[in-house]
Amino acid sequence: MKSEASSPMESRFIWYELMTTDADAAGRFYEGVLGWKVVPSGQPGMDYRRITRDGVGVGGLMELPPGALESGMRPGFVGYVSVGDVDACVARISAAGGGVHMPGTDIPGVGRFAFVADPQGASFYVMTPIGEEGSATSFAPGRPGHGGWHELHTSDWKAAFDFYATHFGWAEVDAMDMGPLGTYLRFHTGSGDAIGGIMNEADAERPHWLYYLNVDDIDAAGARVGAGGGEIATPPHAVPTGDWILQGLDPQGARFALVGPRRR
Repeated sequence: MKSEASSPMESRFIWYELMTTDADAAGRFYEGVLGWKVVPSGQPGMDYRRITRDGVGVGGLMELPPGALESGMRPGFVGYVSVGDVDACVARISAAGGGVHMPGTDIPGVGRFAFVADPQGASFYVMTPIGEEGSATSFAPGRPGHGGWHELHTSDWKAAFDFYATHFGWAEVDAMDMGPLGTYLRFHTGSGDAIGGIMNEADAERPHWLYYLNVDDIDAAGARVGAGGGEIATPPHAVPTGDWILQGLDPQGARFALVGPRRR
């Protein structure tokens, strides 16, 4: 099957959205840790907040809808992947065994989007953006407060990669043998540098995407996580790129990760 990606922005992550149980508290936490500014978006009929860093849009923040916790949703980040035609993409995802949590929906002045899942169950958005979101720079490796890496924790990395390669044109950069942890496959969007990795995680409650956010000092950022009431789940450690990463939980239980240099 031919990938639908046909323009430079298609198949790329363009936005990060945090769905949480307490938008005010979550906003304060990430403002302290990442230097984000969280402001009302002005979208009528909903309390959707826009996340910026140094005046540049990075993502959105909203509270989980009523009944979401009871249906199994938990606080967490969800990424948006840019596509040329949301409805056609959703139809192909459904035909391939993926899930459709919310069909194509228009946001006036912003674009059309849908909430979907891959066949293993990891959720994400697909979006055909217009206006400012059409050239979003939310993913900007090395730029503090922006996205720096995307990591899929799944139950079948080979099948998952085949799905994304087919529908988004993603391609393998390399596959590393991590011993007992299995294979870690790095991918790009068809050209350029790697933007993320895919791996199996047997202990995960469910397959999910983990989003890494850039910081300028991993240890200082880790200290801010603790000071803000968050939890360090995986302490800072070096990765082959020379960067350092940590994984954590915010005060509402959303999982996140940070990537950056060690200054000390």
